[in-house]
Amino acid sequence: MNYNIAVIRGDGIGPEIVGEAIRVLEIAAKRFGFSLSFLDVLMGGRAIDETGVPLPEETIRVCKASSAVLLGAVGGPKWDTLPGNLRPEAGLLGIRAALGLYANLRPAVLFDPLKDACPLKAEIVSNGLDILMVRELTGGIYFGERGRSQSIRGEEAYDTERYSVMEIERIGRIGFEAAKKRGNKLTSIDKANVLESSRLWRETMHRLAKEYPDVVYDDMLVDNCAMQLVRNPSRFDVVVTSNMFGDILSDEASMITGSIGMLPSASLGDGTLGLYEPIHGSAPDIAGTNAANPLATILSTAMLLRYSLNQQEAADAIERAVQKALEEGWRTADIAAGKPAIGTKEMGDVVCRLIETA
Repeated sequence: MNYNIAVIRGDGIGPEIVGEAIRVLEIAAKRFGFSLSFLDVLMGGRAIDETGVPLPEETIRVCKASSAVLLGAVGGPKWDTLPGNLRPEAGLLGIRAALGLYANLRPAVLFDPLKDACPLKAEIVSNGLDILMVRELTGGIYFGERGRSQSIRGEEAYDTERYSVMEIERIGRIGFEAAKKRGNKLTSIDKANVLESSRLWRETMHRLAKEYPDVVYDDMLVDNCAMQLVRNPSRFDVVVTSNMFGDILSDEASMITGSIGMLPSASLGDGTLGLYEPIHGSAPDIAGTNAANPLATILSTAMLLRYSLNQQEAADAIERAVQKALEEGWRTADIAAGKPAIGTKEMGDVVCRLIETA
């Protein structure tokens, strides 16, 4: 069995971490008896430099024809002065919309060997941390009407938060189905005390909850959720929320795990095609220095194998290898916490070695 993987290496540290992720995928494929073909395509800053746009049509075509898409990270100060529709981040929004990827799954797991890197008190995370953030990805304020105008107060800018029942229902179902496979607990995050869009969100989720009587369901306001993530994170199992709230809360959850360099993500739609990427940015300040943590990207490949290729054993082997690497004491600088640190390539070497025995 051969699978075609579209690869967007991206900007900054993207090419380095994707390079290690590809090595890991190749080792896993060899061990578990399938093959992978990788085809590089452009998106983000590099695409702007080479084609003038952040998301070329050829990239969309190749991605649609692939089994999965592996992405590093895009963006950087080099392109910050461009208009919004020509910035690297527009390519990221565009590829999600073009591929119909409306659900972003971001697991936030505190590995036991990294408890010392967690910024919270030990007693707060004594029971561990394993949260799945389910973020709506193609609606809300990031895709709503926006613009600028003049008033007696001077120039004004506006962005519109808009959600339909259909959009809420489909992301809600992803959350409920995920909860059934985990701890049967789902928390929906909104701002229903202020926002009309959140009131519709809550009404729709309440109707949907009646279809899942075995799942313990509750609502929480986004500001309270931000507080509870640092006060009592173990109360959460699966969290489902809107595009903007999910963007912010998943980054907060990532820091509880010890480093944003540890969190993978999967962007999914109605089929098996998905886009897999770390949740961190392009970190241009350390690009080319062999200092980036590749583990979030490597863990994203495990999600790629599980959700898009249905190669469960290979996915499990990668996750066990990462766990073993941490147990053996291997650390990149962001998770070293005073311990000796190794580089990007060296961490990739360790994980590749351990996959063969994981």
